[in-house]
Amino acid sequence: MFFDTHTHLGSKQFDGDLPAVLTRARAAGVTRMVAPATDLENARKLLALAENEPDVRVAVGIHPCDVDSVNGDAWVHELRELAQHPKVCAIGEIGLDYFHAPAEGFTLDDWRAHQARVLTAQMELAAELKLNVILHNRESWEDLTALVRPYSDRLRGVFHCFTGTLEQAQPLLERGHLISFTGIVSFKNAGVIAETARLVPAGSYMIETDAPYLAPVPNRGKRCEPAYVADTARAIAALRGEPVEQVAASTTRTALDFFRGWD
Repeated sequence: MFFDTHTHLGSKQFDGDLPAVLTRARAAGVTRMVAPATDLENARKLLALAENEPDVRVAVGIHPCDVDSVNGDAWVHELRELAQHPKVCAIGEIGLDYFHAPAEGFTLDDWRAHQARVLTAQMELAAELKLNVILHNRESWEDLTALVRPYSDRLRGVFHCFTGTLEQAQPLLERGHLISFTGIVSFKNAGVIAETARLVPAGSYMIETDAPYLAPVPNRGKRCEPAYVADTARAIAALRGEPVEQVAASTTRTALDFFRGWD
């Protein structure tokens, strides 16, 4: 019934009880999960997990906060090999992050330039392999969208954990890109995000947990897990005045069209 399009099953926060986490997700009606990687090591960990979990697929990529883990060109070749695994459905999580401080040894300008180079290399790889991309934005919207727009005829991106306005998103939606909502839409102070979720056309958005982060009401403040995507769907359904079954079905169709390798 529900499709959690972004859940960090490779997080250390799940190392102690991942089987129980997956059991609770399935009991809550979550039938599919996409687990995005943060670096190459995390990608390998997730692929090993997904080989034994029929309802889990993996996105492989270097998160912008982890680009200090790569340099030169060899990492691109390794990522290309990982991306051809049958359980890989996208490239991600990739993007720009201007919120967190630069990694040790980088100036601010060098850090942002390195993030941009790594992002561009991964979008080139995604276009080559005909995969879509999961995009991270943190206080970098203008720079991120400027880098993504030229790829619009070669791939599609989902701007995960979207927190902006429909006006911001509209030019990207018109080019075939998507936005995705987390449990933030359920918060009392959701504000503009709730309004965007209310107004965005069906087929233009997906739902996610970003577990273990951003647990929706009624579990706000706890460790998030994929079962809670059902609560996010219920919050969006209430905002849109639609049955939760309609939100679940619509976002699942959208995700099945976006990610490779699902039935």
